[in-house]
Amino acid sequence: MTHLLYQANSYLREFDATVTQVNEPFRSVLLDQTAFFPGGGGQMFDTGTLTCAGVTYPLRRANKSPEGVWHALEGEQPMPAVGAAVHCELDWARRYANMRTHTAMHILCGVVFRDYGALVTGGDMEPLKGRMDFEFESMSGDLVRVIEQAVNAEVEAARPVKVQILPREVAFQIPDLIRTKINLLPAMISEIRTIEIEGLDLQADGGTHVRNTREVGRMRIVDYKSKGKINKRIYV
Repeated sequence: MTHLLYQANSYLREFDATVTQVNEPFRSVLLDQTAFFPGGGGQMFDTGTLTCAGVTYPLRRANKSPEGVWHALEGEQPMPAVGAAVHCELDWARRYANMRTHTAMHILCGVVFRDYGALVTGGDMEPLKGRMDFEFESMSGDLVRVIEQAVNAEVEAARPVKVQILPREVAFQIPDLIRTKINLLPAMISEIRTIEIEGLDLQADGGTHVRNTREVGRMRIVDYKSKGKINKRIYV
């Protein structure tokens, strides 16, 4: 399995690793450890470069599998061999934009749950924009403006963002840990990673986040739509 460095340190921009498996047809390598986020929970995968024996390979994408995180490489150079040492660098502009965006979604989710008790029914994001669906029966421009003011107040509050990895039985004693309509955590997962925006939001989450809500920057709700009788979508 691949040791997931990003789970403890989202700010790691480069790291060294060892190739443990090679998939030649798909030009992919498995590493013993990685800081590249493989995508999930609505957050996009990381890109960057891997350098081995003086050859630099652009990383097309990282992808999680039962074996660990596979790293798909661009180019036509011969693939690194099993046991080879590689130096890896993230596309930091892309990663940091994803971190800010993911934390922004948690601020939005935290505010809506705190103020209206609405659960999340879906969501997606890309660097610096995203959308989230909530269990609202109705939504208006006035309500959206109130929500926008509330989320930006939380940005300006500079709330610390904390990461913990807890045993499953401990994590599930936390009230409202799962804010989605459906619990998507497989039963076989024995440890749960949580993200806490101090004083606002605490959820199970596997993605990368900034350390402080002020790093998110000002949020704008640019649109909203009805996606069903009790399903309303907010675009940020």
